Amino acid sequence: MSIKILEGIKVLDLTNVLSGPFTTLHLALLGAEVIKVENPKDGDLARKLGIVPELNKKLMGTSFLAQNCNKKSITLNTKSPEGKELFRKLAKDADVVVENFRPGVMDRLGIGYKVLAELNPRLIYCAISGFGQTGPDALKPAYDQIIQGLSGEMAVNGDERLNPLRTGFPVCDTVGGLNAAFAVMAALFHRERTGQGQSIDVALLDSIMPLMGWVAANLLIGGEQPVLMGNDNFTAAPSGTFRTQDGHINIAANKQEQWEAVCEVLELPELKTDPRFQERDTRKKNREVLTPLLEARLTQKPTGFWVGALNAKDVPSGEILGLQEALRQPQIQHREVLRKVQVAGVGEIEVFGLTALFEKTPGSVEAPPPLLGEHNAEIYGRLGLAESDLTELKTKGVI
Repeated sequence: MSIKILEGIKVLDLTNVLSGPFTTLHLALLGAEVIKVENPKDGDLARKLGIVPELNKKLMGTSFLAQNCNKKSITLNTKSPEGKELFRKLAKDADVVVENFRPGVMDRLGIGYKVLAELNPRLIYCAISGFGQTGPDALKPAYDQIIQGLSGEMAVNGDERLNPLRTGFPVCDTVGGLNAAFAVMAALFHRERTGQGQSIDVALLDSIMPLMGWVAANLLIGGEQPVLMGNDNFTAAPSGTFRTQDGHINIAANKQEQWEAVCEVLELPELKTDPRFQERDTRKKNREVLTPLLEARLTQKPTGFWVGALNAKDVPSGEILGLQEALRQPQIQHREVLRKVQVAGVGEIEVFGLTALFEKTPGSVEAPPPLLGEHNAEIYGRLGLAESDLTELKTKGVI
């Protein structure tokens, strides 16, 4: 059996809901021991978030189940003196701490980076927040939709009829989580070479901005404001969504030879010599004229026919699938993007595994999301606490 990339790395995870849990999920899938440190009352807020009320009542909501495989759970009241001391003991031999509280919360609790770094100079401490630890907006509250609006992402999404328009999933939270996971891995690599730990400051707003790369470059370098284009791609034409006989198709003819292939497949050779469409830039300027000409032919046959014919000529094209179809498509099944896991009291569920496929050190889903405090005895036992100690701490509300 191969050794996992992060085998032997211990992560203390104080995060809630999505951005932080998404970070630590990736570390857990790569083999790190991720210990969720949760409040004794009801744990991670995501335990009560989801579309199935019965699971929310069990503190195993669908939102929690989606992000917490391979992790262990302990309960700890970090506001209590005993809780702070227990956390400091846990941090002494931890490799990574990840938290997504508002800036200053951990310092006020007496378990911020400066305190922990004195106990453990090799510690990597990753703080995730909406706006970062510094700056005029650092202390403002933030959720994904707030960041979507402030990033400019909602302003460039949609068309003149529907704008501003949010992305249909929490893209800022998830991108922020991936950015934090990348940063932790980089810090671990630096520590391998130098022995030094460090703090990492990840802001959701910072994280999403570079994803606007081409749109931002057109403004910053070319002086061109974004134009609302709906499902059209501003970089080329025809590149976007088009009507067919039974629905819609995505076509991305970004190269000149792909454009010419579209004309051949659609049996519209005259468009190749039409001066309005001969060159890339002129096609972009005349896309409103070009689209109806293409759709007049595309609507004569079903989507599946055109997808096959265009892809055969090396023109990227595809159906527009609903989520159910997308999750069940053969390519996703072949790549094992979804993995099955048994959860006590819930049954078998499907979750996403690690989507980077490592040849020698593959990530895997090996354990279900934990029950609240499921690993108290195991983790606190390492600190020398007996069952009677845990009972007393539980009575006091510490764990």
